[in-house]
Amino acid sequence: MSKSFTELGLRAELLRAVREQGYATATPIQTDAIPLILDGRDVLAGAQTGTGKTAGFTLPLLQRLADSGNKRRHPRALVLTPTRELAAQVCASVRAYGRYLPVRAVEIFGGVGIQPQITRLRKGTDVVVATPGRLLDHVEQGTIDLSGIEILVLDEADRMLDMGFIRDIRRILKTLPKERQNLLFSATFSKEIRQLAAGLLNSPVEVQVAQRNSAAANVRQLVHPVDRSRKRELLSHCISAGGWQQVLVFTRTKHGANRLAQQLTQDGIEAAAIHGNKSQGARTRALRDFKDRAVRVLVATDIAARGLDIDALPYVVNYELPNVAGDYVHRIGRTARAGREGHAVSLVCIDEHNLLVDIERLLKLEIEQAVVPGYEPDPRIRAEPIQNGRSQPSSRRNAHKRHRHNAGAVKERGGSRNRRRGSRQATGS
Repeated sequence: MSKSFTELGLRAELLRAVREQGYATATPIQTDAIPLILDGRDVLAGAQTGTGKTAGFTLPLLQRLADSGNKRRHPRALVLTPTRELAAQVCASVRAYGRYLPVRAVEIFGGVGIQPQITRLRKGTDVVVATPGRLLDHVEQGTIDLSGIEILVLDEADRMLDMGFIRDIRRILKTLPKERQNLLFSATFSKEIRQLAAGLLNSPVEVQVAQRNSAAANVRQLVHPVDRSRKRELLSHCISAGGWQQVLVFTRTKHGANRLAQQLTQDGIEAAAIHGNKSQGARTRALRDFKDRAVRVLVATDIAARGLDIDALPYVVNYELPNVAGDYVHRIGRTARAGREGHAVSLVCIDEHNLLVDIERLLKLEIEQAVVPGYEPDPRIRAEPIQNGRSQPSSRRNAHKRHRHNAGAVKERGGSRNRRRGSRQATGS
C-alpha cells in the first residue's frame, strides 16, 4: 500500500525537493524500499521501468550520505547502470532530489571525452553514477578512488547481464570495500540475477512490486496487421491521421532506425533516430528535441531506449516486433508511467506471426487486432525468415539474441576491451 512521502522517515530537505518535483504519494516500490534502505539493509528489488524505482533508491541514499557527512569528498556511493542515457537520468535525479543537501554527484559514461570527467572527480564528489566500461577506464588510469564506497546500487541489473557486463561488474566489485550496503534493482529475477544477488548481497530483504513479464494495466495494446512493404506508409498514416504527438518507435536494427527516421521526415513528420552508433552528443540532442516536441517521432533500438524517461509519453510503436518476447514488455513500459494511460501499437506482418504468438504466450493474453482500412494484408504473401532474428527453434533464437546483446554491448562501450590493450581514446559505455 502506498504512503505519503512524509510517512517514510525522510529529511525535510528531501521532502521539499520531492514536493518541487510534483510528487506527494510514494509508489509501492518507494513505500517498501525507502525504509529498508534507510535502515541500512541490503535490498533485492524487483521493479520494472515506470514504477518510481530511481527515487526509491536515490532518496534514502542521499539521506544516508547527508547524515554521515564527507569532508574528503571521496565517492561514497556508486550507482552502476547499463546505458549512458540511464546514467545521465539517474544522476539528474540525484541532483534534483539532493538540491538542498551538501551532496555532489558526477556521471561517468563513454561516448564523450574522459578529461572533463577527471576534472570533476578531482573537485570531489559523493555519488558516482557510471556505466561499467568507462568506470573501469577511470579505475585503470587511477583517476577515481573507490575505496570509500559505502553504498553500491546495481540498477537494471537484468539488462546489464543481457548486455554482457558481468565480467566488468565483477572486476569493479573487487575494487570496492567489503563492508558496504548493496542494492540490486532488476525488472526480472532470472537464475542469473539470483546467482549475482547471492554473491553480492548480505542477508537481503526481497521486495517485488511488479509481476514478472507483466504489462501495465493502463497500457492499451493494439496490433495492426499489415504487409511488410507498407509498414512505413501505415505508420505515417496513423501519426498524421491520428494527430499523434511524441511517438517512440522501435526498430530491430540501427540501420533500420536511421532509414525509418529519414523516411518519416520525408513524409513531413519530423523524426530523429537514437542508437548505439550515434555519438553521445547526437543522442542527447535527439532526446532533448523529442522531449521539447521539436521532434515528433523518436526512432530507437532496444539498447538505446533502455532507461529513457519521458514524462507523459502517449504512444509507443513496435515498427518491428522484438526477437525476444520479454523485450516487448520493456518497450511498452515506456508509456503509461506514473499512473497515466498510454498506447502500445504494433505493426505486424506475416513474417512476425510467431513473434506475436511468443509475446501473447508470455503475457497470457490475446492482444486486440484491428486492420486499418486501405492497409489490408495481401493473403498471397508468404512468410519469410527475419534477418537478425527468427526462423529458428526458440532455444537457438534466444541464444542468438544473447549473442547479439553481447556484441551490441561491446559497441555501446566503444570497444573498451580494445582500449585497455593500448589505445586509451575514450568513446565507450
